[in-house]
Amino acid sequence: MTRAAAVTALLALAFAPVAFVPAARAECSCLWQGSFDEVQGDTDLVLSGTVIATRGNSIDVYVDRELRGGDGSKEVRVWLKTGDYCRPEVEAFPIGSQWVMALHAITEDVPGGFNPHTPNVSYGRIGDYQLSACGGYWLSRTGDWVTGNLVDAPRWSREVDMTPVMLDLVAAFVRGEVAAEALLAASQEDPTLRDLKLDTRSFLRYGPDDAESPAAPAAQETAQETAPEDVQENAHAREEQNGD
Repeated sequence: MTRAAAVTALLALAFAPVAFVPAARAECSCLWQGSFDEVQGDTDLVLSGTVIATRGNSIDVYVDRELRGGDGSKEVRVWLKTGDYCRPEVEAFPIGSQWVMALHAITEDVPGGFNPHTPNVSYGRIGDYQLSACGGYWLSRTGDWVTGNLVDAPRWSREVDMTPVMLDLVAAFVRGEVAAEALLAASQEDPTLRDLKLDTRSFLRYGPDDAESPAAPAAQETAQETAPEDVQENAHAREEQNGD
């Protein structure tokens, strides 16, 4: 190989990464703040909701249930990652997905936080909310069950090996009615045993025919209301006798 050819080859190798590797995206740097049970108490709004729209680096969330904070609004805008903000990517929250989120309110503008040329990509507007990526600030929800970095879970892990926990229990924890130990116990419970307990409770409450139907008591009341008058009178007479 001639000297000129060798120099050409070396230059090609030197500049290959610049030519073919795209510029890396800005990354944030933050310390892990803890699982959901540790971080939710310092946030302004904890909600259970459904993503109904995305725009730029924000999502619109329909509030199915306010667990703490909020003003009763049925929709809130949540701003996610752009630049070096320590927030999750918007792609992680597709339309229709359900979540429990612990959110910080945006209360002031920040330098460089808004670009008029890209109004849908910014730090966020005052009155909206931001979602931090530095802890278990969000949990995945499927119906009445939640999973995620709920309690005593590995740092930075989003898909935790756990038994789904009832949303009502999480809500009770947020209200301060139960301790974190109750969340931990529920997340470690054998799912087969848990389902057996739920079926047993339904059986004891509603009977064998409608063991899983919360409508059973209502159906019994409706049957009483629509019964013939003489049957109702006999029933009332029996109740009075029993009362005597």
